[in-house]
Amino acid sequence: MSVNLTRWLLAGVTALCAAANVVAEDTVIRRLGTIDEYIVETSPIVHKGKLWLFEYIRYTNENKKYAGNTLGASYFRFRDLESLQDFTPPFAKGLHLGSAFAEGDRVVVTGVRGWGDDRFLLTESSDLVNWTEPRVILSGEGWSGFNTSICKAGDRYVMVYELGKPKDLVGHPFTMFFAESRDLRDWKTIPGAVFGKDFYTGAPLLRHFDGMFYFFYLDHQNGTYRTRVARSRDLKAWEISPKIVMAHEDAADRAIHPKARLSDTQRKSIAVAENRNVSDLDFCFHGGRLVCAYSWGNQLGTEFLALGEVKGMTEQAFCESFFEKTER
Repeated sequence: MSVNLTRWLLAGVTALCAAANVVAEDTVIRRLGTIDEYIVETSPIVHKGKLWLFEYIRYTNENKKYAGNTLGASYFRFRDLESLQDFTPPFAKGLHLGSAFAEGDRVVVTGVRGWGDDRFLLTESSDLVNWTEPRVILSGEGWSGFNTSICKAGDRYVMVYELGKPKDLVGHPFTMFFAESRDLRDWKTIPGAVFGKDFYTGAPLLRHFDGMFYFFYLDHQNGTYRTRVARSRDLKAWEISPKIVMAHEDAADRAIHPKARLSDTQRKSIAVAENRNVSDLDFCFHGGRLVCAYSWGNQLGTEFLALGEVKGMTEQAFCESFFEKTER
């Protein structure tokens, strides 16, 4: 399939999906409530049998910083998802836009030194306390890098990385590109692997099952932001699901999680905030259910962290549920 034909098909499918706006009723994520504010990039993982939520704690200015950040810089941490109130020590001070991947006792976190930096970095740990010095795993001249997501695909690891520049490479910001590694240490880009060069995308999440990649991303239509999913066998030719993974639901999003400890000021913010976005979805399987984290708000700085679940459904079943079954 030619590049131009692939782009034409993607644009056509996107327009069709926007018109259909079909909600995937058979895989609706049950929303459990908001747990915090100004935390957006998160990743639920299972480490040594325990459920954790990776969190990127921002410090940009007095108006858009996390209230509990006393370090004077951004950093990463993990939250105990059982109590919601216990945290690992801060790590990777000064890094931004993180994403976590766990395999066995090994946990790796990717990020950038600053929004739009030209280098992607990786740090790793076996205990969530002691972390290696962040090192560069991918870089490019003129790159403007943002979010990432890693998955296991057979005998290799594949990472999606988000670029906003350079214009001749990116097209419509933001655009998703892909890299691979055999050991999570040495990475190389995958030539021709790209998604979203001709339309807006954001908040990447990548999974792989039975030879198929599933890519969850943020879609912008008519002033609202929704989470959608596409699939591909080669990361080059894509099929976009006609079903919406998640769209904003005002009452359910604003509900407070029963274990959340929020101030009166935070509760007031939740009650009156503009809501036209569901982004940054991530999930893992634990205890017979799909554990989900997502952000809601206006995608312009008003942002809240919420949890959800799908009982009795694995990650693979969840991914496959948005598409017609195909022969393997």
